[in-house]
Amino acid sequence: MAEENSGKSRGMLWLAVVAVVLIAALVAMNLYLLLREDPNSKAAVAEQNAGPERATNPIFVKISPFTVNLQGDQFSNRLLYVGMSLQVGNNETRDFLLEHMPQVRSRLLMLHSAKAPEELASIEGKQALVQSILATLAEPMGSDQPELLIDDVLFTEFIVQ
Repeated sequence: MAEENSGKSRGMLWLAVVAVVLIAALVAMNLYLLLREDPNSKAAVAEQNAGPERATNPIFVKISPFTVNLQGDQFSNRLLYVGMSLQVGNNETRDFLLEHMPQVRSRLLMLHSAKAPEELASIEGKQALVQSILATLAEPMGSDQPELLIDDVLFTEFIVQ
């Protein structure tokens, strides 16, 4: 009888050892699958979050100079003559802006004509105008519009008269 109990004990012991080894193997496999780094999935996530690709060299879109009447009292006839270039982040943005230049110029003419000469006299006023231009051009111009990367507005000519 002792041998019979001893055989059952050994069988149970081996069964327990095999169960522990199987459980340890499953835990190890799960940890490996959860913690491993998949370079393809990270690259895909980074590519989705990156947005449009930026050019390495600066790209400029020249906007021909224009003249607008400024807001003011009815007895003063004040004019603004302004020329500018937009610094953009990629060729796609440049091509889109050039294709839609009449709409770009119209928006800029409307924006500038709503300004008063006093607003444009200071550096702060010109910086505020740059922010207004960026906000105006951020509004969609068409249904097929890509994400526009407009980095800066550079005044090439600026005369308030």
